[in-house]
Amino acid sequence: MLHKIATGITLAALMGSAAFAETFEVQMLNQGSDGERMVFEPAFVQAAVGDTIRFVATDRGHNAEINEGMLPDGAEAFKGGVNEEIEVTLDIEGVYGVICKPHFAMGMVMTIAVGDAEIPEGYLEGRIPRKAKERFEAQLANF
Repeated sequence: MLHKIATGITLAALMGSAAFAETFEVQMLNQGSDGERMVFEPAFVQAAVGDTIRFVATDRGHNAEINEGMLPDGAEAFKGGVNEEIEVTLDIEGVYGVICKPHFAMGMVMTIAVGDAEIPEGYLEGRIPRKAKERFEAQLANF
């Protein structure tokens, strides 16, 4: 009997934490509400561990994927196809850099900060097109 009570309490706790998880919808757009072209909207999301990001191909020709080297240690990279809606549950705390591969050079990037993450040293080093780097810097300036 005690085992059943403990199991019930454990299940209730697990279900309770899942009930508090949030889903953020990010649109992939040719033009954002501020007039900027080729954007994720919103371009920055502050999430909790266990939250889900849903990338919606509102305008055709876009995808969402992790930029190489811009995810926390132990996190699994993701890559959606062009015109594909994908959902990603974030189980590792840290900072994630997301790009639209076809429009990366045009600056179509976004940042997801999960938990009490800090910007890793050297996060914006490497091969990032100028426009994309400017947008990443603007997103991180508010972090």
